[in-house]
Amino acid sequence: PAGRGGVSLGQGRSPRPGGGGDQRPSGGHIQLGGEWAVWAAPLLSPETRGRARPGGSSGGQCRRTGPRACGLTVPLSPATRGRGRAMPYYGSEDTVKELRRALANPGLQADKLRYRNLVLKVIRYMSQGLDVSALFMEMVKASATVDVVQKKLVYLYMCTYAALKPNLALLAINTLRKDNTDPNPMVRGLALRSMCSLRMPGISEYIQQPVLNGLRDKASYVRRAAVLGCAKMQTLQGDAEVDGAMVNELYAMLRDPDPIVMVNCLRALEEILKREGGVVINKPIAHHLLNRMKDLDHWGQSEVLTFLVRYKPRSEDEMFAILNILDGFLKSSQPNVVMATTKLFLLLAENFPNVQTDVLERIKGPLLTICTSECYELCFLGLCHAREILRSSPGHFSGHYKKFYCTYSEPNYIKYQKMEILRDLVNDENVQQILEELQTYCTDVSVELAQMAILNIGRIARMYSEKCVVILKGLLGLKQGHVTSAVIQTFCDLVWLCPQCTETVCEALPGCEEYIKDSEGKQALIWLLGVHGMQVPNAPYVLEEFVDNVKMETSAIVKLELLTAMVRLFVTRPAECQDILGRLLHYAIEEELDMVVRDRGLLYYRLLQQGVEHVKQIVCGPRSDPSLGVISGQANEAVNGWAKDFNTLIPVYGQEHWNRMMAQKESSFGNLQLLAINSEMDSNPEHGEDSGSVRLESSAQLSPEQFEEYWTCLEDAKVVTVDWHKNPCPEAIQAAFQTVHIQSIAISRAGVHPWKAYLFARNETGSLFLTELFIDTGRKSLQITVKQKNTSEELLNSFTAVVGSVIQTLGETEDLENALLATQEQHCPH
Repeated sequence: PAGRGGVSLGQGRSPRPGGGGDQRPSGGHIQLGGEWAVWAAPLLSPETRGRARPGGSSGGQCRRTGPRACGLTVPLSPATRGRGRAMPYYGSEDTVKELRRALANPGLQADKLRYRNLVLKVIRYMSQGLDVSALFMEMVKASATVDVVQKKLVYLYMCTYAALKPNLALLAINTLRKDNTDPNPMVRGLALRSMCSLRMPGISEYIQQPVLNGLRDKASYVRRAAVLGCAKMQTLQGDAEVDGAMVNELYAMLRDPDPIVMVNCLRALEEILKREGGVVINKPIAHHLLNRMKDLDHWGQSEVLTFLVRYKPRSEDEMFAILNILDGFLKSSQPNVVMATTKLFLLLAENFPNVQTDVLERIKGPLLTICTSECYELCFLGLCHAREILRSSPGHFSGHYKKFYCTYSEPNYIKYQKMEILRDLVNDENVQQILEELQTYCTDVSVELAQMAILNIGRIARMYSEKCVVILKGLLGLKQGHVTSAVIQTFCDLVWLCPQCTETVCEALPGCEEYIKDSEGKQALIWLLGVHGMQVPNAPYVLEEFVDNVKMETSAIVKLELLTAMVRLFVTRPAECQDILGRLLHYAIEEELDMVVRDRGLLYYRLLQQGVEHVKQIVCGPRSDPSLGVISGQANEAVNGWAKDFNTLIPVYGQEHWNRMMAQKESSFGNLQLLAINSEMDSNPEHGEDSGSVRLESSAQLSPEQFEEYWTCLEDAKVVTVDWHKNPCPEAIQAAFQTVHIQSIAISRAGVHPWKAYLFARNETGSLFLTELFIDTGRKSLQITVKQKNTSEELLNSFTAVVGSVIQTLGETEDLENALLATQEQHCPH
């Protein structure tokens, strides 16, 4: 919200679906007369969406506030979260009243088909974002039917709104428990599954007995739901001790005749016993799972193969017997089965390298099929795993290198992987064909893709330098900035690792300075001129141009490289460089504002005072080191080094990045748990009766229209600005605030500058808090604006402390808590 006005909706209106006089604004007659342009943003054209300004202007930069006009998105309601985005409805109260009257109409209830269609209409509105939680009682009554389709619809509604209506949801428990004894197994299974999906306090005691009864049900569909219900029940109980009897029952049900029940038992045991390391696979269980493999679908087969990895055979004969049983699954048409089987083979044969090599040879065909799949995501995963195999067998796919040629329609992330694989597949037979293919990518319209192709040619040049240098010199003739920059950077690595190419590279340098604009390319060119300036006739004069323009250079790295290059060249060509170096040192010492550049200039100035010999010893080091080519080259790695990571996300992210992600996830999860515990303690009356404590409602609701009205009329109660140095993550921030019962109205997308979020919360005494978070990445600051209805200074300070604790948990600076508890800048006048 920016100004103090509101949305002025024009004359154009159209009736809403469902009638009843409910109207929503059309997209043709909207005047954005104030701060709430966000709610009209979905109705604007794509050209003007996100650029609307208060006052009706659609051009220029949007003001600081105004949620969606600055990139904000409306968070989904519980009904639509996870099923796509929907625009919030206007004037939904009339629609809900009409639906309630229709559901209570005895005439409609007598017509089964019309009644079911009415229930379906409620679900449709729910999926489109309309809050129909007020119809909970009417929908519970609608579940008393023999129509299975209608029951499914009603149960879906119950599971969606049970958390918002916990007291009313308890009334539906009796209906669900009654359906658990229905003669129809479909109804029994559906009721049990819905019961276990209710997210409400105290539900565990109601579902325990139905779940135990479902485990012994004659119908396999009911047993499937009951087994998964065991895992859900354990999750609802939190830190409670694991029920040993239930675990034993699930282990016994691994021999259930229904294969899906067996797989569900594995999944449930893994979830229940995750703190103890998961399900244990011993010899009888392993042999039983192997014998049941042919009865499973491909999803079940991949699950079982994942669990079989934990079993270690006791002898070689047993190991080879297992491999013989699973041998046919290497030829499966399902990628997940092939990948899971391959991982199991590689781990079981860890002491038999020949067997591992044979397995990798046999999956070459299925893996190539995955790498050429029309599904880009599947293709990307296949390419990442192909690169894992190339770590141990560099020429594994050499005979099929054309399979990794890029097509025009493929996204860049696929092309990057394919180019790196082509680089690793180069040999004497295909080097010319691969270089010609990579050369065509160097003129791609994508700057990043073209530079990546050039860098890969540079990597191949370490083995085939003559052919690659000819191609790279030809690319300089294109006279394109990004191409020239990438070639010069490639030359830097090439002359360091392959000194025999130095003369040819130096011949290609003159004239390149005219086309290089980026700092990386400038740095590479300056380094080459400084180290190999004796072989470049006009090197001092090229560097002189950089010195003359040093005041306009914004990159400190380029300035540092220029200082070093000039000192190096001065040692070998003093007559030509003396005046240039003097001007550069004067600028660095007297005029430069960057202290790092200034200190480097002082260092070289004082070093030159000690004599040229000292300068040569320190500055003029070796010009190349061919031994690094052996170190940086590709070395064959043992299969056992990466086999355990096969068929996981580690080949996609990389081991180091994956470890950081897992560490951050565990840290964030622990902080959120601590935050939730503190919130529960604050909301528990037993912990104190201080009048200043704030206890927020867990199911507070506020429509966008109400938020607009309150925000417009209320004054700022507290405004606090603190430092913020991180890129905000909308999902993490929304989840963290929901943990302490602070709900979100609108949140900016990731990457939007400036970033904003609008939140609200309601105290148990009825006090309403509205909050705006405004992050200005340019100033690296976070501004928190809080407005309060039913003014109370103690409650306001307590609520602000809660907001501060959430932000501090998300990784804010240490002085945030003091800033949040500082004296408020403004108070409500009333």
